[in-house]
Amino acid sequence: MHDFIVVGAGPAGSRFARRAAERGRDVLVFEQGEIGEPLACSGHVSLDVWEYVPEGARADLFQNDIYGARFHVGGPETPGEPFYKREVISNAIDRVGLDRVLARAAGDAGADVRDGHTVTGVEERPDGVRVTVKGPDGTERHEARMAVGSDGPRSRVRAECGLPEPNEFLHGVLGFDPEPDHRDFVDVHLTVPRFFAWRIPRGDAGVEYGLGCAPGADVSGRFDDLCAAYGVELERRCSGMIPVGPPDRVTGRRSLLLGDAAGQTKPFTGGGILYGMRAADHAADRVDPERPETLDDYERAWRADLRNEIRLGRLVRAGYSLPTTLQRAGLRALSGEIAVHMDEPSTLFSRDQLRALLGR
Repeated sequence: MHDFIVVGAGPAGSRFARRAAERGRDVLVFEQGEIGEPLACSGHVSLDVWEYVPEGARADLFQNDIYGARFHVGGPETPGEPFYKREVISNAIDRVGLDRVLARAAGDAGADVRDGHTVTGVEERPDGVRVTVKGPDGTERHEARMAVGSDGPRSRVRAECGLPEPNEFLHGVLGFDPEPDHRDFVDVHLTVPRFFAWRIPRGDAGVEYGLGCAPGADVSGRFDDLCAAYGVELERRCSGMIPVGPPDRVTGRRSLLLGDAAGQTKPFTGGGILYGMRAADHAADRVDPERPETLDDYERAWRADLRNEIRLGRLVRAGYSLPTTLQRAGLRALSGEIAVHMDEPSTLFSRDQLRALLGR
């Protein structure tokens, strides 16, 4: 009988496994395929991510420093309005490598991390859960006091435990150009319905191109148009669903959800690495596997931490759907030096940001 079985070894799942193991819990982690593959998430992250990475791993993961972003209401031929800081705002990193580093850290802390294991069933019982897994040696059944679903937008744990889905799903596409690019600005294009497209220079690792919009909105065609506008042909690309908006409940009788499975993402970018790991810390700190009632403590804690950021993030995203003339006017009025944290829209209303605006 394990304390926790974690399904999914992405950032949120591995972070939870590490923190729970450090607290003396017996943690078993299953990852469907090879850890980090297939890639379905951008490698553009805030500097806060390094607080969750073991000391010494940064050198292997770091790709490029980013100082700001240019926002375009058209294609790459438009000049764009710059938003920047004088110091580094964010980093481009090896996204596959991040998953592997975090999973290794969980293993080093005492969690049993197994890749190549596909969870096919999760049964909640009064005294625990039974998890059915298809592994290299056939079908296995494992018992635990609780199940943790960190298995992405189409979570098996969420479905098996009857938990509600996130409010919305977008379709994201990523592509990679291997040509090195050491420029230090991201380009953001408000040219797709209800979301945006992007270009991220990743130093010697090349350039990441991406786009997200509602399913059925000709995502592939729009991505081809973006690449054509930049004059690139990409051989390597991937796609996936982006959950936006957490449901009213992310805990069951003997289960809890983390990260994309819980819709713990930024509504204005779709990114969920930091939010998922922050929620994972709350879960590891508050949930006692022998006391199911402590699942309510996790619900309260992560929502108190992220609720305002998610609400304000929705307001930021609403600006993506404004008429082009209003977008252009707003960007011109607000562009320049900023004092905003890319994961915290609440900093748009901070004293530092007000001083930055008044000081122009």
